[in-house]
Amino acid sequence: MSTDLPANKPKTANPTTILEKPRYLSLDVLRGLTIALMVLVNNPGSWGSIYAPFKHAEWHGFTVTDLVFPTFLFVVGNAMSFSMKKFEKQTDAVFWGKVIKRTLLIFAIGLFLSAFPFVQWSEGELILKDLSQMRIMGVLQRIALCYFFASLMLRYLKLNISIILSIALLLVYWAIMYYFGDPSAPYSLKGNAALKFDLLVFSPENLWKGHGFPFDPEGLLSTIPAVVNVIAGYVAGKFIQKSGNTLATVWKLGVAGLILLLIGLLWDVVFPINKGIWTSSFVVFSTGWDLIIISGLIWIIEVLSFKKWTYSMEVFGKNPLFIFAMSGIIVMVMNIVRFDGIGMKTWLYQRLYLSWLTDYNASLLFAISFVLLMWLMGYWMDKRKIYIKV
Repeated sequence: MSTDLPANKPKTANPTTILEKPRYLSLDVLRGLTIALMVLVNNPGSWGSIYAPFKHAEWHGFTVTDLVFPTFLFVVGNAMSFSMKKFEKQTDAVFWGKVIKRTLLIFAIGLFLSAFPFVQWSEGELILKDLSQMRIMGVLQRIALCYFFASLMLRYLKLNISIILSIALLLVYWAIMYYFGDPSAPYSLKGNAALKFDLLVFSPENLWKGHGFPFDPEGLLSTIPAVVNVIAGYVAGKFIQKSGNTLATVWKLGVAGLILLLIGLLWDVVFPINKGIWTSSFVVFSTGWDLIIISGLIWIIEVLSFKKWTYSMEVFGKNPLFIFAMSGIIVMVMNIVRFDGIGMKTWLYQRLYLSWLTDYNASLLFAISFVLLMWLMGYWMDKRKIYIKV
């Protein structure tokens, strides 16, 4: 049978040539939602007045706030499931150049945030900070290292080998933490191997002191299991691209998430879920929640086509690192600028929020207001097509 078109009918383009690339709006929304929550939990009106869900677990345990950072790493892996395609036909030299450049740039931005604003108040005077005592590690520094090592794994290993290696890393990390921690309390705040390792590399002055003594929750050793959160995000991203935004994808991701939650809870019995030392059970448990959340987003946004609300989160996701960095910079500037002898942030909090609300509600509303401020900045940038990427 002839497949020629009738002479009097114009030829049309092959339908497959005019189809648009599929949108993965759910991944965009997850990225934006993560940034919004990071800004929210990092900027309360008062650190002494925070509702329980917006606090990190004191040590062992898990809260909504503990989910934010591993989800950001999961989102980094999602993005890599698209960006790594660009490297497939490029040479090793190009790959190494781009990965090292991006790693160093993100790490440098993290160091900048540790040092900024380079001055501090002391006995009523502004003095220069002693940069020799600034914190070396941090959120962006961990993101940089996780991105670097995940990129190498995904570049040079097959995906199934990367998954097997990820499982091995979690098991090896468990062994290290058990055998090199204090015999009586290997997973304690002061007796864990992650702290001991960091003290071999850094001076105590260069570690975070939020617990009242040198201990860094974003230290070097505990970065090893955090790489697995990135790999998990990559695997999820590849699966979603292969399976599509369908109901089958939703339930498969949801079931996988429930299985990981169960494994995490079982592992918690012998290796407690703990963000501070980023335990292997914490990686599995947080990844389980991420899979459930992304499956829920796909169901709501793609299957049910309920999309009108999504732009509010897309705004955060279009300039994620910039908005996160600016949220820290603005607060630090507000703490340096003083009114009536107190920092601008405290001054605003006391007069605009605490003057008519209870302390916990005032603190929460301040955080929500700050998220809105960051959203307006992101909205302004998006409307002007300003996208700052590293």
